[in-house]
Formats: sequence, structure tokens, C-alpha cells
Amino acid sequence: MARYLTHRLLALLPVMAVVVTIVFLLIHLIPGDPVSVMLGPDATEVQIEATRRAMGLDRPIHEQLLLFYSRILRGDLGQSYFLDRPVTTALWERAEPTLVLTFSALLVAVIIGVPSGILAGAYRGSLWDRTLMTGALMGVCIPGFWLSLNFIYLFAVQLGWLPAAGYTSLFVDPMATLRHMVLPAVSLGFNQSALIARIARSCMLEVLQQDYIRTARAKGLSQQAVVYEHAFRNAMVPVTTVIGITMAILIGGAVVTEIVFNIPGLGRLIISAILRRDYPVVQGVVLVTAAAYVLINLVVDMVYAFIDPRIRYE
Repeated sequence: MARYLTHRLLALLPVMAVVVTIVFLLIHLIPGDPVSVMLGPDATEVQIEATRRAMGLDRPIHEQLLLFYSRILRGDLGQSYFLDRPVTTALWERAEPTLVLTFSALLVAVIIGVPSGILAGAYRGSLWDRTLMTGALMGVCIPGFWLSLNFIYLFAVQLGWLPAAGYTSLFVDPMATLRHMVLPAVSLGFNQSALIARIARSCMLEVLQQDYIRTARAKGLSQQAVVYEHAFRNAMVPVTTVIGITMAILIGGAVVTEIVFNIPGLGRLIISAILRRDYPVVQGVVLVTAAAYVLINLVVDMVYAFIDPRIRYE
């Protein structure tokens, strides 16, 4: 296991290098100049050139890229052009709302998706199956932002049960954090629960056709024992992969949800940074998100061995 982990971690280095290069080039090739945005329309050419020189933006693109590489190797993501603080500090300040929202939405997706898929697969063709899969179809078709707006109108405006927007730090008031996270987490997680439910159903149907399931039924075991003691763990191996992919999708999908619910997370940070051409912040957010993607895939591979003891890594 340790040897496998070492090889996987080393394999992440070229992946991250490619991501860093592509992000850097795309950010610098899109139209727009951060200096012009920073100084405003009244700035003179002399002031613009002086500021560009001070910020190092007058250098050739390859020199800027090499300088960016050297800073990353030192753990330095640069200085934000507009926030007047290091990018790592800005990311740290905005990371908590995004992480709380992402994990809350993942919890909602798993709680809804896995039992629904397992139940629909175990009772194929029944009313449970048709009802749950209809709900999954609705989850795939309904846009997340539309669901969010309807939740706000119903539960915040009409009923007044939950706050419509904002965020309270988990370290300040956990109960307030929970109240602020209910609507965004449910609206974000419901869409992804549909994918998990459909995959879980397909995996359960495939597992229930295996010979050892027929043997278990021939021994006189109940349907509940067959499903939850014999089929469930084997069906969960592919579902774990989907859950890992869902986690990565939720990190990106949190951007729209944060805008709708006015949550001060990484999504709002990167949107404002793109509009202002704040290169270091955009590069930092994308780099951290890409690192999260590859680490989630690594964790999913590790979880396989705990779900299925037959899986061994060499």
C-alpha cells in the first residue's frame, strides 16, 4: 500500500505541472489588462507602464511562467493585485464556506442517492422503483439555480423558516452555520443525488444477478439479508467512484450556489478575480481545485480496499 501511494503521489506531479501551465497561459491570453482595471480609465500610459513594470507584467510570458513555477515550489501563490494580501491568505479566508457547503451537499447527495438506488434496485419494477427513479430523473433535469431560487422563495420568504442568504462561521455559531447551509446544501446535493441513485440501482441490479446471490436465496435467506449482507458492499465499489466524482463536481458547482445564496466562498472569489483580471487569485483557486480533484481520486482508490477486501494494491 505504501509503495502504491508513493507512486500515485509522484504521478500527480506531472499532472499538476500541466494544469499549472495551461491555467497560466489561458489567464494571460484572454483579453483584458489588470493594470488598466486597477488604475481606472483616467490613468496615463506612463502610469500604466510603470505599474506593469513594478508588477512584472512587462516581462516575456515564458519568464513570468518560470517565475510562477519557482514561487509554487516555495509554496507561494503570489500577491493579489486587488485584495492587497497574499493569495494563500485570501484562499484560507474563503475556504471554510466552500468546504462546509461542499461536504454538506455531498452528505445530502449520499443520504438521498445511495438508499434510493439500493432500494430501487432491490425491488425492481415495483412502485418504489418507479417513484424513486422518477425523482432521480427530476433531479437530473431541474437546474440547480432554479431549485435554489424556489427554495429561497418557499422556505425563506413565504415560511420564514430559514435564512435566504449569508453565512456564519462554523467556529462562531455552529447552529447558525447549520441554518444557513440547509437550503444551499439541499439544492446543490439534490441534483447530484440523482446520479448516485441511478448508478447505485444499476450496480445493485448487476450484483443481484450473480451466482452467490442465487446461492444465498437458495439457502432461504430473506430479501433483506440478501440485499444488505451480501449484495450491498459489492454494489458499493462502483458507487464509491461516482461519489468521488460527485465530490469533485460539487466543488465546481458550488460557484453558482454561492452566488445565489450570497455565500463568501471560493466561488465568489474566483468570479470577482476573473472580472478584475486578478491573475494570481485565479491561478491559485484553480490550482487548489485541481489538487483537490486529484487527491479525491486518490482517496477513492484507497477506500476500495476497505469496501472490498479482495482488492490489493501493489
